[in-house]
Amino acid sequence: MASSHRTLVGAHRYEPPTGASPRWRNRGVQLPALVACAFTLAQLALVRPGMGLGWDESVYVSQVSSHAPAAFFSAPRARGVSLLVAPIASWSSSTELLRVYLAVLSGLGLYLALRAWRGLFSARVMALAGALFASLWVTLFYGPQAMPNYWVAIGALAGIGHFLRARADRFDRTAPWGVAASVALMAWMRPTDAVWVTLPLLVLLLAVRSFRSPRLLVAILAGLVAGAGEWVVEAYIGYGGLEQRLSDASAIQGGLGWNIAVLDQIRSLAGKSLCRPCTVPLPPLPVYAWFLALPLLAALGAVFALRARRPTTTLVPLTCAVTAGIPYLLMIGYAAPRFLLPCYALLSIPVADVFVRLVTVPNRTARRVAVALVATGLAGHLAVQYAVLHKTVTRTTASHQGWARTADDLHRLGVRPPCLLSGHLAIPIAFYAGCGSVQTKGHNTNITRPDLLRVAERTPLAVLTTAHGTPPAFARDWPSHPSGKLRIWVGPAARQDGTAGQ
Repeated sequence: MASSHRTLVGAHRYEPPTGASPRWRNRGVQLPALVACAFTLAQLALVRPGMGLGWDESVYVSQVSSHAPAAFFSAPRARGVSLLVAPIASWSSSTELLRVYLAVLSGLGLYLALRAWRGLFSARVMALAGALFASLWVTLFYGPQAMPNYWVAIGALAGIGHFLRARADRFDRTAPWGVAASVALMAWMRPTDAVWVTLPLLVLLLAVRSFRSPRLLVAILAGLVAGAGEWVVEAYIGYGGLEQRLSDASAIQGGLGWNIAVLDQIRSLAGKSLCRPCTVPLPPLPVYAWFLALPLLAALGAVFALRARRPTTTLVPLTCAVTAGIPYLLMIGYAAPRFLLPCYALLSIPVADVFVRLVTVPNRTARRVAVALVATGLAGHLAVQYAVLHKTVTRTTASHQGWARTADDLHRLGVRPPCLLSGHLAIPIAFYAGCGSVQTKGHNTNITRPDLLRVAERTPLAVLTTAHGTPPAFARDWPSHPSGKLRIWVGPAARQDGTAGQ
């Protein structure tokens, strides 16, 4: 025990005060746990469990659902989310139950990720970091959703915490396993994101002598292989090889290259889940002021860490946050706020350290001023996050309810399982209707036009267009029916159903 203690102090790890009581030491467990519980409750209270599933969610959930056939699984997607939701989606079609399950699971994930940093920062910093990350509208919105980005963020936060602990204490036998599991979680959800996040760690392990550690190198590589192995194998089985799958994934994302998307990300912060093409105006400054302040606070955290002669615990997550953001800030021509969740998670630790240092300065007058400024800034920040979240949830719920009404209209028109949908918004609405979805063009092409026409003769099929849109040539003679902002063109097999038109 004494040898381990000397290692911790020599590595500049956080150490509780001499003679601290067991109750004080337990704060390292209790405070992150309280933050995680509050995060789960906030999701259940602010993000409606009955909001319905979004487009991408319907694709992931359909892979394991008994409610609807599996939707086309395009090249960039990985199976992690589908496996994550399988314990619920494989036997229940209840969106509410799935949301509650994911909210609880995301709270547990946040707690475990914060615990990975024990001994590196104080309990106050860990808890505040968790609160800063968890209170972002984008974190609250996507925590209970069947989407991969939140889990990449949790894997990044936990993995780097375990990495730093393993480097600081060579007697810590659990930390390398934590690194491997965290990297596997990231790669399980989004393999390319896992590579970008772990790139600085691999460079340090290979190029910097003081960082060289065979066990950590093996842990990271094992995590990447374990998490991305299925994705690579699937590339050769169903996508024409790894190179072809990566090429297809790039094409779906508009072609990866030099595309500065910083302003696009700022535009999306007003609550747009996907900004593509991102031609909307910039939101009011209060909506994105925190986004501009984040790199400044992170830089201040780096300065504090250098002055305290413990740069590693701050500069490593900062560097990984930078590389995690490169593909989404500099390489794609559109934006979605969820893309940067791993960056926000990694930046939360040094930013929280800055706030704690500011409000605990020795000078009483300076401390009072700092407390007032930090409290005022955080209060305004929380108000903005809640306003954007409420607006986003309301708009998303209304959109998903429209999809559900269209599904009801399809059933009324005789398009019932087993059935197929094609056209505009066919993938999510097909899931709501219990149908399969097929497309003859675009990134989700999975059937030829002749095959579709043959299927239409024996299977209830409908083509969806916008309210004033034009269907494909083969469907122009089919009867059409309005459905909210859409129009349903009903195929011949569905018209033969005795209930059609009732």
